Amino acid sequence: MLKIEKLSKRYGGKRALDDVTVELPRGEIIGLFGENGAGKTTLMKAVLGLIPFTGAITLDGESIGRRNIEKFSFGTCEHSFIPNLTAMGHRDFYEEMFPSFSEKRFNGLMDFFELPRHRPIHTFSAGQKNQFEVIMALSQGADYILLDEPFAGNDVFNREDFYRVLLGILEPRETVILSTHLIEEVSDFVGRALLLRHGRLVGDASVMDLEDRGLSLMDYIKETYHYRADRVSRALRELGGEEDEA
Repeated sequence: MLKIEKLSKRYGGKRALDDVTVELPRGEIIGLFGENGAGKTTLMKAVLGLIPFTGAITLDGESIGRRNIEKFSFGTCEHSFIPNLTAMGHRDFYEEMFPSFSEKRFNGLMDFFELPRHRPIHTFSAGQKNQFEVIMALSQGADYILLDEPFAGNDVFNREDFYRVLLGILEPRETVILSTHLIEEVSDFVGRALLLRHGRLVGDASVMDLEDRGLSLMDYIKETYHYRADRVSRALRELGGEEDEA
């Protein structure tokens, strides 16, 4: 069980996370949603120990550190690979560093995305680089797989097919935490939704429970964020008024 308790983080005088508390058991696909600047990436980096924070983050009662950090993997559109190393070079490095690395999953996903194995990663397109990030995160053998906007630059068919593959390959111990703005696209694949706003956790719901209430994931998010349906029409009226006065 991953426990996050009273997690807070500030950058200078700006609040990025504010007293976030949540428990994340193994075996879930979790959507982490929020507006730009809501704190999604900051939360992931705190879990991985990449930034200082206040509060506590534990895995099975133990703080995250050298003894258990291999239980976490991270795929980010900021990229974390070694640019001059080939895909096979990364495979060899990960096999040496992570005893649970899955060569079978690595090879299967490389074939699925049709990525070259013997070219330096810096020669890949932007979409291919993001695909490779996801491959390495999923092949590491981690229990918690954190994916931060993993498919920026990829077409909708690649993304949709990947979500289906993901559902088919995950083991019961594996939890995926997926941060994305593509809410409607992933609504059929996530089982739980966490909603951040201005650094606070404002929503935590099972998608199955939402369906029992007759709510779609998007309905729930709009309801929680108090989305104003007339926002666009009001803006257009105001803009039109300005044009008339000119």
